[in-house]
Amino acid sequence: SLVLLSKGVPQTMAAFGLKSFLDEAGCKLVFYLYRVARGVSLSTTCLLSGFQAIKLCPSNSRWLDLQIRSPRCIVFWCFLCWILQLVVNIYIAMYITGPTNNKNLSMEKLYRYCSSPYPGRLVFSVMAVVYTFMDGVCVALMAWTSSSMVLVLHRHKQRVQHIHSSSPSPRMAHETRATHTILILVSMFVSFYALAGILSYRVTQMQNPGHWLRGISFLVSSGFPT
Repeated sequence: SLVLLSKGVPQTMAAFGLKSFLDEAGCKLVFYLYRVARGVSLSTTCLLSGFQAIKLCPSNSRWLDLQIRSPRCIVFWCFLCWILQLVVNIYIAMYITGPTNNKNLSMEKLYRYCSSPYPGRLVFSVMAVVYTFMDGVCVALMAWTSSSMVLVLHRHKQRVQHIHSSSPSPRMAHETRATHTILILVSMFVSFYALAGILSYRVTQMQNPGHWLRGISFLVSSGFPT
């Protein structure tokens, strides 16, 4: 919700032709909230997938101790996700400035209602590596934990296959429905975030990105939170 509000509302106002409706403090707050909310959404979805995978592990596995302790750790890890994103994204709040008439500023091309000076090559490279690494780790972990859950459900389905086959009114097994849900979720997760990252990078690098490209980038980045 915070991702959609912090980006969707200003973007919609800009699309209707409103200009300079945010001062410098408003721009810093909107961009900072968006980056923090996006990072928390990404990391907590990954965290949820990890806890689900641990919960599905067989009780006699080496993950038993973690299964017992994991419910007590959920609040701590969610809190840690918030702290990490609040700290890492301070750079955004420091860098964004208010609306300006200068048409050669990168963030104005992206959002049309706030701006920032062009970052130095070194600063841009370092921040791009940090954000890409964090997003990549979350996406990779969710893909791995989702694959683990699908494998566990498949093995369980094979063990109880005779029960389902002897049922007088066979329906789709619970394991199959759960597997479909997991695969749909992880496919949407990876697709939306990968495509949003590519489009965002492309728009940032272009001298004069068109309105269609900016609109598509906004819609894709809002896809998974929606």
